Amino acid sequence: MDYRKVAEEIYEKVGKKENLVSAAHCATRLRLVLVDNAQCDAKAVEEIDGVKGVFSASGQLQIILGTGTVNKVYDEFLAISGLSAASKEDAKAAAAAKQPIYKRAIKTLGDIFVPIIPAIVASGFLMGIMEALNFMVNNGFLNIDTSGSIFVFANLFANTAYVFLPILIAYSAAKVFGGNPYLGAVIGMLMIHPDLQNAWTVAAEGVHKTQSVWFGLYEIDLVGYQGHVIPVIIAVFVMCAIEKKLHKIVPAMFDLFVTPLVSVFVTGYLTYSMIGPVFVTIENGIIGGVQQLIALPFGIGSLIMGGLYSLTVVAGVHHMYTVIDVGQLGLYGVTYWLPLASAANIAQGAATLAVALKTKNQRTKSMAIPSAMSCFMGITEPAIFGVNLRFFKPFICGAIGGAAGALYASIVSLGATGTGVTGIFGLLLCLHDPVNYIIMFLIAAGVAFALTWMFGYKDPEETSKTAAPKSQERPQIQTEAGCIYAPVEGTVIPYTEIADATFASGALGTGVGILPTKGEVVAPFDGEISMFFDTKHAIGLLSNDGVEILIHVGINTVELNGAHFQALKESGDKVKAGDKLLEFDMDAIKKAGYDLTTAVLVSNPEETNILTTGPVKLLDKILTTV
Repeated sequence: MDYRKVAEEIYEKVGKKENLVSAAHCATRLRLVLVDNAQCDAKAVEEIDGVKGVFSASGQLQIILGTGTVNKVYDEFLAISGLSAASKEDAKAAAAAKQPIYKRAIKTLGDIFVPIIPAIVASGFLMGIMEALNFMVNNGFLNIDTSGSIFVFANLFANTAYVFLPILIAYSAAKVFGGNPYLGAVIGMLMIHPDLQNAWTVAAEGVHKTQSVWFGLYEIDLVGYQGHVIPVIIAVFVMCAIEKKLHKIVPAMFDLFVTPLVSVFVTGYLTYSMIGPVFVTIENGIIGGVQQLIALPFGIGSLIMGGLYSLTVVAGVHHMYTVIDVGQLGLYGVTYWLPLASAANIAQGAATLAVALKTKNQRTKSMAIPSAMSCFMGITEPAIFGVNLRFFKPFICGAIGGAAGALYASIVSLGATGTGVTGIFGLLLCLHDPVNYIIMFLIAAGVAFALTWMFGYKDPEETSKTAAPKSQERPQIQTEAGCIYAPVEGTVIPYTEIADATFASGALGTGVGILPTKGEVVAPFDGEISMFFDTKHAIGLLSNDGVEILIHVGINTVELNGAHFQALKESGDKVKAGDKLLEFDMDAIKKAGYDLTTAVLVSNPEETNILTTGPVKLLDKILTTV
């Protein structure tokens, strides 16, 4: 192969240097970040001799050249283009920088709030329990000693996470923005300093004190930021920017005390005098706008949001709603948004349950029943991605059910005392109004179930299992009926040892887990891809002899929303054993904090036999089915 010629042709077809941002390569692919993808003739690139495939993913043009070839073409490409060498991470960073700002903002919010959700959930649950207990005591339904230490302390504990929420947010935000998290926590402390008037007293008492700032230019209210989110995030972002700049310019011998002092002081003054007042106003406007939307006459706004909520889950942007929940909790003492989310999740679970009860396909039933149960507990991934989206109509029926439940929640002004939990356990956040939560639950579930039962699902016709025509190309290996070959290279463990309760329980099928040593997945038999998830982390396959399996790369990797995964096939494709289906960046996924254990689970046979544990190579025999 003439590597120089290949590089020159690629350089020409992608738009030359004027259209290049960066170039990197991995083991098999040349990775290019382009200024304008429209200036690249991808079809012409694919026709270049030596190029095995071209696709765009995560903001990169990825040109498949193969092991041993890509590095040589890459060297020639750099010489021709004049670009500097870049790592995969550099290319990914350049690609991420090209993503729309709203996508980056949503991802940032998710990164900030996901780590602190357990604290918010704990406080929300306890607040709901204490509100219910106080209600029952005050109305004579319960006779307990409210002066006892347990009751008194529990009341103190209940709202702790919300009282000090700015500190939690600031600490987490500083880690996300690349600053010192402890300096971030100090900014959070400044915003709820006890010398500032508590924000929750302003409505009843008015502002106690003001302070002239910027040499008498204007005055600000000396009020804390309890219950606020956006001002805290912006303040910490500014602090991190100042801190990182100072680290670069302050001499090392002074850095230890100059950088923290200046970062905190400057950020603190800017926060009190500008950032806080401005962004409190903006945040209140956003929260007020959302509240006006969901409070539209006849519950129309909530109807729409309840119907669309599941789509945002599919898109992976639903973490942004935590800002709304927390903001409403600060303004109103409850969040009216969480019941809408709960209605949507409950409805998707009910749609899945209808599929489970209606289908005669044992594989579908065995997947749908546990998925529906987990959805009712607030975990929607198995139901939405494993069942409802696969058949599509149940997803639509679930969305309609969510809209109906949200409509009722809006009409009765149902609010929750915390956030982070939906479904059955969401009742604990609504113990002050449990009857309306239960009615909302029944409406959402009932509408979704009924629609799915009547219109949303019917078993597909059984496909014939006749032998493939002799004219078809022979498989890459000689396969045996009922045998499953290793789709991933690594170390095999029983499925019961996978560090995920859903997989280990057998709810999604039985089989094995594989601790991968190489970031690629191949077809484990001859058959068809029944479902290639949009998030690329999981694949459903049906063998020619009727065995149905799920290959799920990593634990909770759906949260990556396709990042670090490259799909090489798509739903409906016919495959032969050994065909490459997927590539994934093991280092990046590990760095993001995810367990890479890959579940290989058989869904439909009555019995699955594990043939081996320990190290395996691609296409070693690992399972047989009965």
